[in-house]
This record gives sequence, structure tokens and C-alpha cells, in this order.
Amino acid sequence: MDLQLDGRHRPVIVVGGGQAGLSMSRCLAGAGVGHVVLERERAGHEWSARRWDSFCLVTPNWQCRLPGFPYPGDDPDGFMVRDEIVEYLQQYKNSFDAPLVEGVTATRLRQLPGGGFRLTTTHGELTADHVVVATGPYQVPLTPRLAEKLPEHVVQLHSSEYRNADQLPDGDVLVVGTGQSGCQIAEDLHLAGRRVHLAVGSAPRVARRYRGRDVVAWLDDMGYYARGIDEFADADAVRFRANHYVTGRDGGHDIDLRAFARDGMRLHGRLTGVHNGQLVFADDLRRNLDAADAVSEGIKDSIDAHITARGIAAPKEARYVPVWHPDDEPGTLDPAAISAVVWSTGFGRDHRWIDVPVFDGKGYPTHRRGVTSCPGLFFLGLPWQHTWGSGRFCGVGADAEYLTQRILAGERAADVRWISGTPVNTAPDDEWVAPRTVA
Repeated sequence: MDLQLDGRHRPVIVVGGGQAGLSMSRCLAGAGVGHVVLERERAGHEWSARRWDSFCLVTPNWQCRLPGFPYPGDDPDGFMVRDEIVEYLQQYKNSFDAPLVEGVTATRLRQLPGGGFRLTTTHGELTADHVVVATGPYQVPLTPRLAEKLPEHVVQLHSSEYRNADQLPDGDVLVVGTGQSGCQIAEDLHLAGRRVHLAVGSAPRVARRYRGRDVVAWLDDMGYYARGIDEFADADAVRFRANHYVTGRDGGHDIDLRAFARDGMRLHGRLTGVHNGQLVFADDLRRNLDAADAVSEGIKDSIDAHITARGIAAPKEARYVPVWHPDDEPGTLDPAAISAVVWSTGFGRDHRWIDVPVFDGKGYPTHRRGVTSCPGLFFLGLPWQHTWGSGRFCGVGADAEYLTQRILAGERAADVRWISGTPVNTAPDDEWVAPRTVA
């Protein structure tokens, strides 16, 4: 879309053109609300530029149900690979002629004294009555400071930079982190014939299938993806909990770290530091493996209870039996034994361009269902924004529709105070621009 931005006013500005921003645009368009969507790169950029070659969804295609655009393919029980995900988003964008402006970076958002907002961008300044921040949670790749202590011969990549095994030099590879990215990258390297060392964290796992169906299908029937965060007594802990690791690769299967170890992968506990030139691991490998298995088996327990309570005809299935147990693993590893490290250590947020006091002490936006303490300013696409499905293709649409209704209700900027007690920022306007990549 070719649009002159400088000096324009729109009722709503959506910042971010991924699945969250496009979902918001679709709901606003359906309600007849004028808006524009600003995207720093191109729609689907995060999926194409920060995912490895064999990447695929971990949830079945039928769960891809963005507003007005359910999965259009012929493999609902399959798992879209990276390029198919990008194509799905492109088709979605084209399905309703989204007012998307690509190649525009938002650099500063401020409240206006009389209400509304001013957004500074690389293509000029706009004003709006409402702003929806749909930039997602995965903005800044995080690498621990101990990476600086590794010898120069060790090639280091963040998971967002990893593409395939050929990208790395010959030799053993250490993968740090066992969230979804770490486990899947470790498997990718393992299948490529590389000797992998894996630092195992506390992320839980889940079986791919159980009692004749994909576990996601059972959980969807049981209402897990629609359960609100306000139903949990430990909502903050739930919101920041790591996702269960599993894969959709080659039709979908479990990721069993014990099986990897049986077949030659070297498992370690959490990486805790570098001491006397050695990588040091915590003595928690057995505990982390047992805890991950316990979560998986607990999910199966809940499925069994669901089947029994509703009298569902489902085949019986034997429970998981561990195929490997750790011995007294050495707690150190000589960096000379590895050629590369893949840091699967997650992402941080960079909201410093938002000059509005709506963040807590950890820099997390304070909100309820995406509605902040500053009426007129909203967030969309955050994990557990309202439900488990909020950060996924299956649930972001419901959140976008909710925010659309709040916008239609006429919420505007109000008296949200800075620490100085003033309704607007009184710091000198130094034309400061937030860096787009920070550690």
C-alpha cells in the first residue's frame, strides 16, 4: 500500500504486520473502523527471516484460524513448514486488502495533551485516537554474558540465526536451552549426523499423539486453549511459563530427549557458567528430564479423565517408559571439544520507543486482555494475553475482536500519570530513537 504518512491522522494505528496486526486489521475493517497497519519489514518477515530451514508449526494446520480466514489447504492434520506459513500470511493479507504499509519503523509513541497519540516513524509523524501494539514478544535475541568467555574458535549463533547444520563448522555442537527452538534445533543437528551436546533446562514436554488423536485436538476439545489467564491463581507464573516441546516435523512426533541420549546425543544440566576455562553445568539433568516427563504424563491423565467422563470411544494406549537414564554426568565440558554453540535462550522485549507509562518493573506491559491502564493504547499477540491460544494462530483472532469492541466503545487517552505527576512526559525532547536491537 502506498500511503503518505507524515501529517496524517487515523482513528487507529496498528504497529506490526504479523498475524496479530493482520488479525486486528481484519476485525477493524469488518467493523468499518479506519486504520493503518505499519510493518517494519514485510508481512511474515519474522517467520521467513528468523526460522531455520526445517522449521514447521507444532500445532496442526486446522488450528490456523485467523479472523475470516481458516486454513485453506488440503492437509488439516499436517504441520505447515516455514515457507507455507509465510504464504498463508500473504494470502490472508490479500484476502481483505489490508491497509498495510511495509518498510516503516515506529520510533516513538507519545500521548497528546488533548487526548490521542502521536507516532513518530521513519516515514514521518502520524496521530491517532487509538494505537494497537502488535509487535509480538520475540523482538531482541538474548544471549547470556558468559558467551563472551568462550574461546574465539567457537562459532556462536542465536537460534534466530540458525538455518541448518551446514552453516556450522565440523565438530561437536552445543545447543543451550530446551524450549521448542532448542529441542528442534538439537534434533535437526542430530538428524544431520552431528554430535550434539544439549544443555537441558526446565521446559516441559508433551506427547504428539495419545489414544488415537493429536494431543492438541484433545486439549482443544477440553477447552484448554480458551481458558482465561484470570482463572489461574498463579497467573503471572503461567504467563511466563515455557511452552511444551514437541514437533510437527515429518508429520509430527514426540521429542524424547532420552531417546536422543540413547542414540548418541550428550545431555547436560543447565549451563551455569565458565570456570577455569571449562563450561560448567548444574546437577539437575535427571530432575529436569523427570519433570518434563511428569508434565507429559499429567496431560495424558487429564485426557483419560476427559474420555471417561464423556464416555468417548478411544483406543487404549500404553504409557511412556523412559528409554534412558543419566548416570553421574560430568558437570563440565572443555570448550576445545566443541566447534559451535547455538544459544536457544529466548528473546527480550524492546518497548523503549513507547513513551507512555504502562510498564511494570520488568518492562512488561501492564494490561488486562490487552487493554492497558492508558485508555486508547492496546497490546495484541502476547503469549497468554488472555488465553493459551492468544499468541497462536488459533486464539489471536478472539483477542483482536475483543479489542475492536473496546475501540468501538469509544475509549480514548485519559489521565495516566508519569512519576512526575504530569499527564504527559516532561523530559526534554532530545529526538532520542530506541535502538532496534539491544542485548
